[in-house]
Amino acid sequence: MTIEPAQRQAPAPRRRELDVLRTLVVLGLVFFHAALVFAPDDDFYVKNADTADVVTVIAGLAVVWAMPMLFLVAGLGARHSVRRRGAGSFARERLLRLGVPLVFVTVVLNPLPQWLRARAADPGYHESYWSFWPRFLTVHLDLGDFPFVLDGEHFETGHLWFVVLLLTFCLLLAPLAAFLPSGADGTAGAVARHPWLLLLPALPLAAVNSLLGMEEGFAGWNRWAYLVFFLCGYALADDDRVRAVVRRLALPVGVLGLVLFAATAPGFLSGDDPFTARTGTAMATRALFGAAGWCWVTAILGFLDRPREPGSSALDRPGLRRDLLAYFAVAALPLYVLHQPVVVVFAYGVVGWPAPIIVKYAAIVAGSLVVLLPVYEFAVRRTRVTRFLFGMRPEPARPRTT
Repeated sequence: MTIEPAQRQAPAPRRRELDVLRTLVVLGLVFFHAALVFAPDDDFYVKNADTADVVTVIAGLAVVWAMPMLFLVAGLGARHSVRRRGAGSFARERLLRLGVPLVFVTVVLNPLPQWLRARAADPGYHESYWSFWPRFLTVHLDLGDFPFVLDGEHFETGHLWFVVLLLTFCLLLAPLAAFLPSGADGTAGAVARHPWLLLLPALPLAAVNSLLGMEEGFAGWNRWAYLVFFLCGYALADDDRVRAVVRRLALPVGVLGLVLFAATAPGFLSGDDPFTARTGTAMATRALFGAAGWCWVTAILGFLDRPREPGSSALDRPGLRRDLLAYFAVAALPLYVLHQPVVVVFAYGVVGWPAPIIVKYAAIVAGSLVVLLPVYEFAVRRTRVTRFLFGMRPEPARPRTT
């Protein structure tokens, strides 16, 4: 069942603060993944000989909200897309815009970090990249790890797990999309009448993380917890009544989130594995982390969503700032799929330097950004073929001048 054109609602004004937030998260992943090179308890592709415990703490401050926010914003985008296109066209569009870059980058770029991992771990490893490449692509089906159904001795989805999950969530949503709006509208009305209901999604997030375990490979969250964020974005994030509640409660919910996150410290510092252990302490820690994540995401949305007259914001007025925003708003997916191989290459070249950690970190970040942005500009954005391969829509035709 699809939504007929007559039923589709007029598009809501674009929330430019969410474009800014999404772009900052994606660019922030360069800083985040560069930091993992120096984290003592993370199995990143390339590791520095010296590590710093402070990296783990800083990383925790990021993982509690950053990737959940991307899924919530993606859910909001899915709601607008279904309204404009109908559920069937939405599914086809997402298959192209997410499926094509997923396949292309998996085949072309994803073997590189794994090859560099092998070289970094064993100085005697001299296999050429072109010999390693077909071994990386030797895969078999493993339906038990859904939706990551391909497995192999060297194969991995790497950082593209985000794209795999997002595509899966969109395809799961499409058959139900026509039936969801009325239920979502009722939920939004209930939140408007009883603002405390805004905290309810913290319960399934706490339960999923606690019972199913947290997964380090998915930025510290259980993969299905991200589905909760995605569905909340689809159902609630752009309803004016809910937005008013989120703005009003941003401060107290943010404080609650900080308290819940601080309460996870004993569990993360205990001898139990907080990600998978079935002890009471570990399960409680995971539950607190899940609830804290919802509070952080909600508070950030509330602080950013300031009511304003159309055109009153610097993000709406013509000028350099708006031009940059428009430029990066469409760059989020290409920059995401490109960033990690670039960071790993620079890390591989830098970790051997006889320099302090802060110098190496700065070099990895600066070098990655200096390469990443021109690659996007000159190798991705400018041709129809490369735009298609990296999930971008065709560039709008410019009006002819006479």
